[in-house]
This record gives sequence, C-alpha cells and structure tokens, in this order.
Amino acid sequence: MAILKFRIYLEEDDAVYRDIVIKHTQYFQDLHFAILKSYEFDNKHQATFYRSNDNWQRGREISFAIYDKAYRVPPLLMHETTIGSEIQDTNQKFVYEYDFNKHWTFLIALINVSKEENSRLTYPVITRTEGIGPQQYGTKSLLGDKFADIEEKYDLADAADGFGEEGEEAEDAGDKEDVGGEEDANHDF
Repeated sequence: MAILKFRIYLEEDDAVYRDIVIKHTQYFQDLHFAILKSYEFDNKHQATFYRSNDNWQRGREISFAIYDKAYRVPPLLMHETTIGSEIQDTNQKFVYEYDFNKHWTFLIALINVSKEENSRLTYPVITRTEGIGPQQYGTKSLLGDKFADIEEKYDLADAADGFGEEGEEAEDAGDKEDVGGEEDANHDF
C-alpha cells in the first residue's frame, strides 16, 4: 500500500505549510478534513480540489458536492474519488479551494511516496506544521463578537487616521512645559 506525503501551502505565503501523510486508497474527502484540521478551520463551507500542473493551473475538479448545475463536465466527488486514482506522476499537484466567498486557496504538492505503513498511525496524519496559519474569520475570531461591536460603535478606522495628530499635540505640549520650567528656575521664591 502506498503512503503519500503532501505539502499543503497557503497560497499567499509559501512559508506557511502543513505536511499530511495519507494512504493512496483514502478519499479526497479524508484529505479535505485533514487540511481543515491542520489549519484549524471549521468545515461549514464549500470546498473543491483541482488536479493541477507545475504552473498551478486548475484541471479536473474534485468537489465536495455538486454546487452548480451549469458544469460543462460534472466534477468528481470527494467521497467517491480515491487520491491514488488522480495521481498521474510523482510530482503531482492539486489546488484546494475552501469557502468560495473568502477564497481560501491552498497549493498541494506530492513530496514523497513510500510503501512503509506505520500500523500505529491512523491516516491521514499531520506530520509537520510550519508558520502561523491565518485566522479563518480574521481578528473577530480572535477577540470574539465584542471587538466587532466596538469597531462599529466607535468607527476605529477614523480614529486610526487621527492618531498622528494626537501625537503632535503631545509634542507641542511637552515643548511648552520645558519653557515654563526654565522660567520657574529663573524666579526667586
């Protein structure tokens, strides 16, 4: 049985990646859930894989579900398609897109094929994590709903523009204090 090792890069930053080891007989749906787990994303959104080439061009689609009835060629389905059936060479690449509104895109490269299976592991396995992954929902997910309420109430975008002016006023006030301090030093009490 072949064991496949994939490196899953965040499209915007190739220094952020995860390595996942999976059996060639497992399904794309298994890889889909492993990628989401490795980047700490939820599984509430649409997703699809594309078979790709060295230039990351999108080829045959392998989708979680049929999302659009207007396909020229209907996609393969993740829960029916084994990973091994879509590997055409030892440098196979895939593009994975998650959440069609946010367009999270990951580039997947096959980096190793081995015949050794570790019977103690339950595949797929995340074997390496490099870089800090993005927050799926931005800063709101870090700070909760209260941050969004503050942002709307006080319109923090306008406050950021005025920050430099506030700093300048503080410098001017500091200059006046120095002058006043010298005058006090010259007076006899």
